[in-house]
Amino acid sequence: MGSAKKSSNTARQARIAEMRRAEEARDRRNRILTIAVSAVVVAGLAVGGVVLVRSQSDDSSGDTASDGKTSGKFVAGKDGVRKWEGTLSRNHVTEEVSYPVDPPVGGDHDQVWMNCDGDVYTKPLKNRNAVHSLEHGAVWVTYSGKAPEADVEKLAEKVRKTPYTLMSPDDEQKDPIMLTAWGHQRTVTGADDPNVDKFFEKFVQGEQTPEPGAACTNGLSQ
Repeated sequence: MGSAKKSSNTARQARIAEMRRAEEARDRRNRILTIAVSAVVVAGLAVGGVVLVRSQSDDSSGDTASDGKTSGKFVAGKDGVRKWEGTLSRNHVTEEVSYPVDPPVGGDHDQVWMNCDGDVYTKPLKNRNAVHSLEHGAVWVTYSGKAPEADVEKLAEKVRKTPYTLMSPDDEQKDPIMLTAWGHQRTVTGADDPNVDKFFEKFVQGEQTPEPGAACTNGLSQ
C-alpha cells in the first residue's frame, strides 16, 4: 500500500515538474514572440498589431455558453466534493462578475489570471482574476476568519510547495476552509483532513481543467 502511494506521489511530482518545464519553455517563446511583434508594431505595420492582440489571448474559440452566462447548480458527490452541473461560461470581461457561489467555481473572468505557482496571498482576491487561475487548472484554497491560525499556516506551507495552487482569505464564504477547482468545490475540517491531499491529487491540473498546461505565472500578484 505504502509502495503504491509512493509511486503515485512520484508520478505526480514528475508530471508537475514536466508541466513547469513546459511552462518555462512557453514563457521563453512568448517573450521572443512579443519582442518580434513589438518591433513590427513600432515599424508601423498594422498586421503586427493584430498578431500582438492574438498572442495575448489564451481563450479557445467556441468554448463559451451560447448565451455567455453561467447557469446550473451544485450536485454533491459521495466523496464530499460538490460538482457544478450546468454551464460555466468562459468569456473575458472587464466588469465585475456576479457569481452564483462564493468562492466561484468558474464563469466569465478577467483576461489576466492571479499567479498560482504555489502563491499565498494575505488579502482577499478579485474573484474574476482567481477564476482565470481555475481555468488554467489551479486549486484555490480559501479560508475565513473562523479558520484556526495553525491550519492556515499548515495549508500555506502545502500550497507553497505545490505548483498550480493559490491561497487567500475570503470572509464571505460560508465555511472556515474551502478548496475550489474549476467546476468543483468542497469543505475540509482542517489542514490535516485527508481530503485536502485527495483534492489536490485529483484536481491540480486535473481532468476538469479547461486549459491544461496554461501558465500560472506572469499574471497578477499582490
